[in-house]
Amino acid sequence: MRASRLVTLLLLLQNRGRMTAQQLAEELEVSVRTVYRDVEALGAAGIPLYGAAGHAGGYQLVDGYRTRLTGLTADEAQAAFLAALPGTAADLGFGEALATAQLKLRAALPAELREHAGRIQERFLLDAPGWYGDADRTPHLAAVAAAVWARRAVLLRYRRWRAPEEIERRVEPYGLVLKAGRWYLVAGGPSGIRTYRVDQIIELHSLDGQFVVPDGFDLSAHWNSYLTDFRARLHTGEALVRLTPKGARRLGVTPAGDGWTETRVPIESIDHAHGEFLRLGIDVEVIAPAELRDRIAETVRTLATRYEG
Repeated sequence: MRASRLVTLLLLLQNRGRMTAQQLAEELEVSVRTVYRDVEALGAAGIPLYGAAGHAGGYQLVDGYRTRLTGLTADEAQAAFLAALPGTAADLGFGEALATAQLKLRAALPAELREHAGRIQERFLLDAPGWYGDADRTPHLAAVAAAVWARRAVLLRYRRWRAPEEIERRVEPYGLVLKAGRWYLVAGGPSGIRTYRVDQIIELHSLDGQFVVPDGFDLSAHWNSYLTDFRARLHTGEALVRLTPKGARRLGVTPAGDGWTETRVPIESIDHAHGEFLRLGIDVEVIAPAELRDRIAETVRTLATRYEG
């Protein structure tokens, strides 16, 4: 643990130049006293660094010195591929490895490219989860990720929307997908390849032995096929509606001039469409199906009565 911290301290000084003991302590999440001891250890090992007192003081390496300790460990190499999603790396247990991997990668770059990489990190951020919702609690995510990586089957107890609501199943985890801030497990089982929401896993136990992923399985291709099939099953009906220009834009429909636009849109169900069209308020009029039109009219009458007076 200490050896890893010493390497990180050295890489921090190489990448950022002069840093105070307090700054190093905050980065390394240790006490200032620990930083003092680590700096002494590096000096005793022959690393050419020195400290300066005062307001502009701090520790820094002798000009021109560059460490060659930039090889990535297995965890750091894996974490490097999650660099665009630091929160994701942390969820999967790679937070510390990612930070160290980024330091090593930057240390290996020429000065001008290192500066450019720093500017990118300062100015661009990817925040995957959507608005208006807390992140799903996924207490079993790290265990699922470990099973995916080790190719170990798991016995999981899972909560689903249809009866029976709780099931127990042995599955072989092929891969993990992060979609709109929500984790999904793609796994093989008795009924073929299925998709499970990780936040709906109630209990999980890793089993002995490894499994073999079927020849030709490609996680990205499978997920794209799954989404296509999901959308086809989702929108099994359609509604005929009239939209104002604003309503058309909100539904992604090209307005027919400045007046109303009549169009057909796919719907999942009467219940779902009822809620979705009410969101558009006065910018939509449902013409068909009659059941949906009647449901919305009834809701509007109820609301009008409730807000009278």
